[in-house]
Amino acid sequence: MTLVFQDWASAQQSRFEEVLKQWLPQPDVAPQRLHQAMRYSVLDGGKRVRPLLAFAAGELVGATVERIDHVAAAVELIHAYSLVHDDMPCMDDDVLRRGKPTCHVRYDEATALLVGDSLQTLAFQFLTDPALSDRPLRQIEMVRLLAQASGSRGMAGGQAIDLDSVGKPLSVPELEFMHIHKTGALIRAAVLLGAHCGEADQRLLERLDHYAKCIGLAFQVVDDVLDAEADTATLGKTAGKDADNDKPTYVTLLGAAAAKRMAADLHREALEALAELGAPAQRLRELADFIVLRKY
Repeated sequence: MTLVFQDWASAQQSRFEEVLKQWLPQPDVAPQRLHQAMRYSVLDGGKRVRPLLAFAAGELVGATVERIDHVAAAVELIHAYSLVHDDMPCMDDDVLRRGKPTCHVRYDEATALLVGDSLQTLAFQFLTDPALSDRPLRQIEMVRLLAQASGSRGMAGGQAIDLDSVGKPLSVPELEFMHIHKTGALIRAAVLLGAHCGEADQRLLERLDHYAKCIGLAFQVVDDVLDAEADTATLGKTAGKDADNDKPTYVTLLGAAAAKRMAADLHREALEALAELGAPAQRLRELADFIVLRKY
């Protein structure tokens, strides 16, 4: 029997949480404080959207759960490291993440810096595990894909643009360029890495990439709307932070109503990219719905 989406997502999240608990360094292994802080920053929090996207794409191409676990963990650790670093005083200087004190508040700034460094390198270690693939060239391509999505041509570059844009007027295309890199690159990587765990031809990869580009941008548009309209308790992070820091957002540029229409248009385009893929792509469709319609 096919599970309804929420049951499927909950089952994947619960199982994947156990995988992370096993694969992260144990808290009693030296250096204990660093390993404890790594686990604090990754476990027991977050929607796990990127791993869910990897699992959905992997299921579409008939990949085994064991292989998808490796790419899902790699992407989630890159995401977690980026949050730890983004929250530090030299970046966004935030004190709350996933409903609890940020890593540098709970521990200290030096530990938070090392947590981010360690999570990033562990992510790539997961991608080099022999259990991930029996095709070395494909595995190298997967490492390249995540590296590009994480670095100056992806997430880190988007963050650099974000920091440089504080207090500056941006056009909508400029804001899109920033978020295609800062938020969208890792979401696209999650989908493509999941697909690379199984059999996917170039046409399918192109469709999945277009889908992921649309939902990656939609994710950020919805984030901007929620930052403006939801409260801190609901979000699990400081609400209104972007406005307080004079950062350009889709809400400040377009207004809330137009930003919501933009998210709806991106949602529709993402679903259109999957139109010919039939029932096997249903989880990806449901994740697009979740990303755009979520309240936190």
